[in-house]
Amino acid sequence: MSKPEFDMFQLPGYLIRRLHQISVSLFAERMSQHDLDLTPVQFATLNALALESGVDQATVASRISYDRATLGKVIDRLEAKGLIERTVSAQDRRARIVSLSQAGASLLGRAGPVVMAMQAEILPGLSLAEREQLVSLMTKAIGERSSAS
Repeated sequence: MSKPEFDMFQLPGYLIRRLHQISVSLFAERMSQHDLDLTPVQFATLNALALESGVDQATVASRISYDRATLGKVIDRLEAKGLIERTVSAQDRRARIVSLSQAGASLLGRAGPVVMAMQAEILPGLSLAEREQLVSLMTKAIGERSSAS
């Protein structure tokens, strides 16, 4: 059997997938340690609603670059937990308007510092300047592909 002509461990796709696994695992661990019941996507949804509440689900999906159909299930779970409120749009009866509830704002207020504190743990081998450079490069690489369509 011949050796591949590439080193998989140097491929951006592989490294991005591994970094994502590390990030999600660390997020779950930190949330559990602080008795917070949130997934990364739920946190992103609450954060987006804190920045712009009273928008339709499609807008939330776009803001966090997430598939609209899958986000609907996330919204269902957040509503069941009392973290968001969903109402029918006055302009379009088919659209649902989503707002952060008081409980959601409170949970986000407790989770935010935990999430911020863990950011350096995601990239422990990098200095602050290197982490900032990596974030800048990832933002550049994502470019126009940053929103889910």
